[in-house]
Amino acid sequence: MLEVSGLTLRYGQSQILHGIDLVAERGRVSAIMGTNGVGKTSLLKAVSGRHPFHKGTIRLDGRDLGHPSAFAAAQAGIAYVPQGREIFPLLTVRENLEIGFSCLPREAREVPDRVFELFPILKEFLGRRGGDLSGGQQQQLAIARALVTRPKVLLLDEPTEGIQPNIIQQIGEVIRRLREEGEMAIVLVEQYFDFAVGLADRITVLNRGEVNFQTDAAERDRQKVLESVSI
Repeated sequence: MLEVSGLTLRYGQSQILHGIDLVAERGRVSAIMGTNGVGKTSLLKAVSGRHPFHKGTIRLDGRDLGHPSAFAAAQAGIAYVPQGREIFPLLTVRENLEIGFSCLPREAREVPDRVFELFPILKEFLGRRGGDLSGGQQQQLAIARALVTRPKVLLLDEPTEGIQPNIIQQIGEVIRRLREEGEMAIVLVEQYFDFAVGLADRITVLNRGEVNFQTDAAERDRQKVLESVSI
């Protein structure tokens, strides 16, 4: 279980996050919603070690991670799929997947079979360069690369952005399967309202860097979530 308590984050003199509390449990999807610029991506960057935070704690399965670097967070079991995907366009699909080996012990450096079960197109394209894939295929590759690390927590930042509808549906099914397997906590930052509400077991809405609304019953509180996101 991932527990974030009292997390604050600054960019220079500007405070972006104000005492954020977040819990993400294994076998559940925790969605973070809100308009542009409210701190959703900043929160994921802090949790994944991509940006230092000012105050607060990040615990994984009860262990305080301190202020981890991106490498230390990945070693601890936190995998981050960033907005924009950040695949390596000149590397092949296989080489992009193998980037995930860097935080694993040598004996664990192999691509799990379930990656290709979830994303069979990638097995067909192992020798193709990442830059030659469509946007949707690149998104699948980015998620697959994160899964290579065998994470305890999977952070997904806007996985539907710029993706064709059929791939959005496939990604939604992958998230459902990962949730059902119960091996990881999934934190989903998403602006596509129906996609997020349809997947989320818990929703946290941010507004101006603060938690504005939380619910464990997304469908029941659908209207309240919509009103909170629209502020």
